[in-house]
Amino acid sequence: MREERKSMLIVISGPSGVGKGTIYNKLLDNDPSLTFSVSVTTRGPRPGETDGIDYFFISDEEYQKLVAEDAFVEHATVHGHSYGTLKSQVEEKMEKGLNVVLDIDPQGARSVMASCPDCVSIFLLPPSYESLRQRLYGRNTDDPKEIERRLGNARGEIEQAHLYQYVVVNDNLELAYDQVSAIITAEKQRTNRFFPVVE
Repeated sequence: MREERKSMLIVISGPSGVGKGTIYNKLLDNDPSLTFSVSVTTRGPRPGETDGIDYFFISDEEYQKLVAEDAFVEHATVHGHSYGTLKSQVEEKMEKGLNVVLDIDPQGARSVMASCPDCVSIFLLPPSYESLRQRLYGRNTDDPKEIERRLGNARGEIEQAHLYQYVVVNDNLELAYDQVSAIITAEKQRTNRFFPVVE
């Protein structure tokens, strides 16, 4: 049998602190067909973040130049900082036959879903607002004012979960990971992406 596959774009989104990064890192560790598209941001790096691996950290001027050049698949200003997904990053990886995972905020996700209707969209929900608050304070990466702003934005973001193809509640990391992984496995077998030839 000969098999051909079309690469897919996978959007994993949800409010800040819901566990997007933890789940996509686990996906990348366990599925060699997946790759991560590194986004650009104008915010400064958090402790432990590396330029070119976690994000491309750039200035406001560099960011505006990329916007003017139409270099982004999507871009948005969220929590007071600008973020964007580079077209060149996504296209280069998909041309190599890889499935590209985007970990993006809901504003950016809506933009990708509109421009790439063939993408797979997954929204991660927290089990409660209190659990989200605990996670944001527990990771100790933002000041209290920033955390409260993210929590305030989370309410509006969660109300848009119905716009996505799939919703996964991250109440138990292993279960949430298994559910997201199962979605991706099933999507790989869709007839618009999987073309087996029986010889």
